[in-house]
Amino acid sequence: MNLDVLSGSFKIPVNGYHYLWNKTMKKIIFVMFIGLMLFLFGCNDTAVQKGQAVKFRRIPVSDYVDKMKAGWVGQMAGVSWGYPTEFKCRGKIMPPGLVPEWKPKMVNNAFRQDDLYVEMTFLRTLEMHGLNSSIRQAGIDFANSGYRLWWENKGCRKNLRLGIAPPSCSHPKFNKNADGIGYQIQSDFSGLISPGLPVRVIGVGEVFGRVTNYGDGLYAGQFMGGMYAEAFFETNIVKIVKAGLKCIPEGSQYHECISDVLKWYEQNPANWQSTWSKIENKYQLNPQYNRCKSLISRGYNIHAKLNGAYVVMGLLYGKGNPDQTIIISMRCGQDSDCNPSNAAGVLFTTMGYKKLPERFVSALNPNAKFSHTPYTFPRLIEVCEMLARKIVVAEGGRIEKDENGADVFVIPVQFPKPGKLEQSWEPGPDTNSKFTEAEMARIKVAPSPNKFQGKLNVPVGVLKKPL
Repeated sequence: MNLDVLSGSFKIPVNGYHYLWNKTMKKIIFVMFIGLMLFLFGCNDTAVQKGQAVKFRRIPVSDYVDKMKAGWVGQMAGVSWGYPTEFKCRGKIMPPGLVPEWKPKMVNNAFRQDDLYVEMTFLRTLEMHGLNSSIRQAGIDFANSGYRLWWENKGCRKNLRLGIAPPSCSHPKFNKNADGIGYQIQSDFSGLISPGLPVRVIGVGEVFGRVTNYGDGLYAGQFMGGMYAEAFFETNIVKIVKAGLKCIPEGSQYHECISDVLKWYEQNPANWQSTWSKIENKYQLNPQYNRCKSLISRGYNIHAKLNGAYVVMGLLYGKGNPDQTIIISMRCGQDSDCNPSNAAGVLFTTMGYKKLPERFVSALNPNAKFSHTPYTFPRLIEVCEMLARKIVVAEGGRIEKDENGADVFVIPVQFPKPGKLEQSWEPGPDTNSKFTEAEMARIKVAPSPNKFQGKLNVPVGVLKKPL
């Protein structure tokens, strides 16, 4: 054999003759190989893209809608049930006597909750401007929002209205609360419209999450979205939590915190109070894990990782029980309506709307609109399905018909690649992004004084400094 490595060709002697196998012949053989692979694997939900075998998961669109719909109900139930308890227990476990009794009509309180309507601002951007909406468009839409905000959300919106464009508006140079829970409580939509597609979840976070957060604050939402995405295909909560962790950098404190909760749960799966104490000692009392000092005052702790731990506590120790999942997340304290909202949203997605207990859906008002949005509950579901159909195709999937003519999502199995590690206390350089004059003309709301007004049960002046 005469092998010429540099030229990419070699000669093979056959019956005294030499045949030249060159790059052109290689391409022909490769194309034939790909065709053979497609034929062999086409019936097994496997295909070849860019020379690699890609596996697919299938879910009827009707089942997707059923689960997505349940995910929204979970958010609504969790925030509505926990609303009367918000911040009443800070640094201590909530006594059982403070847990409200659930009543079916309570679910409609969610139409007025920022946990729901803020994320719908982002959803609206995708609906109106498409899947490739820019971060600057997201910033303009957020700047034009008319609802009250708190913590980093409020500070970042003020920055936007002053002309500081994303991602600078959420950079620690301008946002001392970068590790807050803003995107954590606003990220559910990213997973609900991206079934089984964690790469899309990460990308959505890089657009909308960076409008409000940086570092752990951003990772919190990408983690939540990753759990939702996996919940369409998985019911094992440990596996769902690990799927979420794959969406964020391992070196982050947020990743460390959730990994600790998993470890402590495995060590003691029957005693959530014991795990709560470990979380308290490391992530509440240890200043090395509370670098955003402005997020803690008078016992209030709005760090994303601490409250994210409480979300995971409810999911793990709730053992698949809707009531216990919500109650445990609530009893962990701090932001005890946002945390059960995330937890119930993920769990309810695994269950599906048809399997939800009647008490969570019987009184839901289909005609009410979520505050500051054009969405009723039915319209919300329609928009999410529309976006999901586009996302599945954009991510290399397809929509097929089953034997009854019903639509089926064929979704590629993705292996997420988290973004680079960022830490708010040692931030990378700011991009110094500014809105142009034309962009500023599209922001119709003038900047207002940024004095902290308090959220729900948080008294005025709880922060020592303005946002």
